[in-house]
Amino acid sequence: MAGAPLPVRNGLGPDRIRMPAGVGAKTVAEFLVETYPDERAHWLSLIDGGEVVDEHGRVVDRVTRYAPTRFVYFYRDPAPEIPVPFEIDVLHRDDHLVVIDKPHFLATIPRGAHITETAVVRLRRALDLPDLTPAHRLDRMTAGVLVFLIRQEDRRPYQELFVSQQVTKEYEAVARHDPTLAFPRTIRSRIVKEHGIMTATEEPGEPNSETVIELIETRDGRARYRLLPKTGRTHQLRLHMSSLGLPIEGDNYYPDFRRSEPGDFSTPLRLLARAIGFTDPRSGEVRRFESRRTLGW
Repeated sequence: MAGAPLPVRNGLGPDRIRMPAGVGAKTVAEFLVETYPDERAHWLSLIDGGEVVDEHGRVVDRVTRYAPTRFVYFYRDPAPEIPVPFEIDVLHRDDHLVVIDKPHFLATIPRGAHITETAVVRLRRALDLPDLTPAHRLDRMTAGVLVFLIRQEDRRPYQELFVSQQVTKEYEAVARHDPTLAFPRTIRSRIVKEHGIMTATEEPGEPNSETVIELIETRDGRARYRLLPKTGRTHQLRLHMSSLGLPIEGDNYYPDFRRSEPGDFSTPLRLLARAIGFTDPRSGEVRRFESRRTLGW
């Protein structure tokens, strides 16, 4: 967590809780045990052990006064997770970047039920790089090239490349072959993703997404496609393929959402981030990184 007063520990940054206004608690300890009564002993143990701090890194004790709208920081032990049984392949490492070939089923960053079984936590632990941060993200179900930044001071220039769409991205996907569709073709649509809703939708209005789709090869009624996104909307490639009547194999979101069973790694999404290219903001060098994975079709 950027700017947190506690360092990354065992690959994970600290959690934080905001103390709201309008609460009658006199101390931080009183607020925590009243807010989480089932965890009273746990909170008091953390406080007595000096493991809760304020925004300035000052240790919170049992008499630290309540501070409305401020934060307290602490470490939380994550719940046990089902291990993702696939390894991360490091494609490149220098003093500034770590570029990996992410496997399917591994999330990029901690979120929801996936905390330790994420690319960033695994890499921080394996490479002893506690400040490692992704420059961009890949969906948990998408495999392929993913760029990480080693130093905090490099985050802004590299992440700005992705925000300002100065990065070229190339994907591959496997889906059915429809001989009535001509390729290459460009798909533009307006994609809307509401917070808390699992799937995105295409709606009428000014397009905010664009993907060029090319046909690479066909075999027995199936095809391998090259996808060249010009924008980076949530689930853009999956939606655009589905809108053609060509949902990507293994997609349990589009056209219809189907909940997957935890621990089922048998049906990967046949979507691969094949390559990423950009001009390095530090050196001016043109960089290109390519996945060594295949979609196994």
